[in-house]
Amino acid sequence: MKLLAKFNLILLVIFGLGGLLISHFAYQFLVGNARREILQEAQLMMASALAVRDYTSNDLSPLLQQNPQHRVRFLAETVPAYGATSTFRMLRDKYPEYTYKEAALNPTNLNDRATDWEAGVIQDLRNHPGQAPMVGERDTPMGRELYMANPIKPNPGCLECHSIPAAAPKAMITVYGTEHGFGWKPQEVVGAQIISVPMSVPIAIADSAFHELVFFLVATLLVTIIALDLGVYAFVLRPLKKVSETADRISRGEKNVAPLVPAGHDEIATVTASFNRMQLSLAKALRMLEE
Repeated sequence: MKLLAKFNLILLVIFGLGGLLISHFAYQFLVGNARREILQEAQLMMASALAVRDYTSNDLSPLLQQNPQHRVRFLAETVPAYGATSTFRMLRDKYPEYTYKEAALNPTNLNDRATDWEAGVIQDLRNHPGQAPMVGERDTPMGRELYMANPIKPNPGCLECHSIPAAAPKAMITVYGTEHGFGWKPQEVVGAQIISVPMSVPIAIADSAFHELVFFLVATLLVTIIALDLGVYAFVLRPLKKVSETADRISRGEKNVAPLVPAGHDEIATVTASFNRMQLSLAKALRMLEE
């Protein structure tokens, strides 16, 4: 095996082992970074939903309740959750992977009733009020899912409809009845805003970034090996080849072989100078034998 091939083999082993370590830690970092990016987007969506809830509760609902139609036909636009979910439904056109739900343990609309895992999240928010927003992962039939949850606590405006049936609008009672959605207490966690996204989303982002990283690592490896090979050939192999060719000419009996010119002050130049001295000594020895 030639020297250059041995040199390339050593480089490939070193770069290969280093690349495996870098790839492993880089992939873990990219997955974590993508996960944080997804959670930041979810947090912005959650803040947007909260803003819509506050606007509906403080500004829109009082105006709609003065509408005479509200007395005979319940207007869903007066409910903060309706505004938040409707706005998010429009947002899903751009972010189809995200889902949003305002789950409650005892909702007026049974479509908003919390499932088992959502009820567990609400209970955790009750038990750990300082941990909001709560972030976690869960297994689903479609794969692992990442979620973020914020507690829902009724304000005085909510209690007008959710304290006792007698205080609720008659139009709401006509639509939803008196069996659900009552008995809420001030500042009690009655539900949760939950944004969910499949873990396949951050993993796909990480995979895309990882493939780009691997491409650039391989490209850098190839460029580095080519540059080192050119350097080795120019500064090591070519001078040694000249020494070897000159030695061959001397070994074949040529007497008028010009001495080599050392280039620089490195080890190759030292070898060249030593060879010149050996050539000179050999020439003197041959002349002495001829005499």
